[in-house]
Amino acid sequence: MATAEKDRDRERLDRAKALELTLSQIEKQFGKGSIMRLGQETKFDIPAISTGSLTLDLALGIGGLPRGRVVEIFGPESSGKTTLSLSAIVETQRAGGVAAFIDAEHALDPTYAKIIGVNLDDLLISQPDTGEQALEIAEMLVRSNAVDLAVIDSVAALVPRAEIEGEM
Repeated sequence: MATAEKDRDRERLDRAKALELTLSQIEKQFGKGSIMRLGQETKFDIPAISTGSLTLDLALGIGGLPRGRVVEIFGPESSGKTTLSLSAIVETQRAGGVAAFIDAEHALDPTYAKIIGVNLDDLLISQPDTGEQALEIAEMLVRSNAVDLAVIDSVAALVPRAEIEGEM
């Protein structure tokens, strides 16, 4: 029995070491806080981009939209998703940051954006032809580490090339 118990202990130790190695590799590749034990009381200071709405920033719990994360703003048509995105762009620009607007819908109204406070001269805008092109542009902007906020408006408009060309 003692041998079987030692084998189980050795196996537990090996598994624990393998898990710690894996966790450390995940944190190295994806950043600190990308994986953690739920019971840990570690609190991270998450930098945020203001939405332009103090009430919403407070409700989000960190003072706005988390930097370095993908955030989906979801709601029915004409519910203010683009306006909220433009407000976040205004706040990004006020803080000296760079914002990009990938207009997959080809529906951005520059006059409205300017009224809200967007500095059009500093806003990067792309109106891609396909969903793939939109996502490739977004990826290149994000990988550059030179853009503080990238907005894709909208996910529903990210139509694949094959569908546009009638192959689907």
